[in-house]
Amino acid sequence: MDYELLCNKVIAIARLTGNFIRRESLAFDNSAIEYKGLNDLVSYVDKNAEKQLVRNLKKLLPESGFITEEDTENIYGKAFTWIIDPLDGTTNFIHGIPTFSISIALYEENIPVLGVVYEINRGEMFYSYKGAPAFLNNKEIRVSKATDLSQCLLATGFPYYQFDKQPQYIKLFTEMMQKCHGLRRIGSAAVDLAYVACGRFDAYFEYNLNSYDMAAGAFLVQQAGGTLLNFSGGTEYLETREIVATNGLITQEILDTIKKYF
Repeated sequence: MDYELLCNKVIAIARLTGNFIRRESLAFDNSAIEYKGLNDLVSYVDKNAEKQLVRNLKKLLPESGFITEEDTENIYGKAFTWIIDPLDGTTNFIHGIPTFSISIALYEENIPVLGVVYEINRGEMFYSYKGAPAFLNNKEIRVSKATDLSQCLLATGFPYYQFDKQPQYIKLFTEMMQKCHGLRRIGSAAVDLAYVACGRFDAYFEYNLNSYDMAAGAFLVQQAGGTLLNFSGGTEYLETREIVATNGLITQEILDTIKKYF
């Protein structure tokens, strides 16, 4: 398998679908909003973008399976499975906030081998593939070198359902904010993880995520030299639906803080 060639083709597919999403964002009508659940929004843009991605990715690996957010197609492949979020940051998109992305990961025999995160409005293509470092628009990227939480900028996400854990999460936010330069909530997990990979954020943590939210971004962090764990310090972040992504140098300090509340 030529992973570099495959990645270049995935990048072209992401850029094509990104152009569609960008065009639709310029004249989006809020009457097109649908609700999948409490504060869980979707639109025809998400659905059409996903159909485009699935159709074009199938051409690259016809026997591959898919895990998709909008259920265009959900079936594991025998060897290859794509995990995609066609529009990560839908709430931002709907409200006209310009941070949203396309997230595409490829797993081979349950191991990630390719990841692409396209931050559409900034035109930033983050990507990596098996055997390669991580890149941003053709330039190699690495995680940050910060060694103390007091030097760091962190990212997270705020719960928009499952509010039973909200009280302890707010306590966690309070402590984290007092220990670092700041705590950011951009609204796209894929972008948060890509920003850890390129050193803009020193770490990112969130719970109640789905595989399509984090698969591609997590692979980027891994390939850029970072560390990926769940809130308990285990490596099964997709399975537990919670992730701590760091530069590898502040991991223990963050985990110790999280474990006080979770």
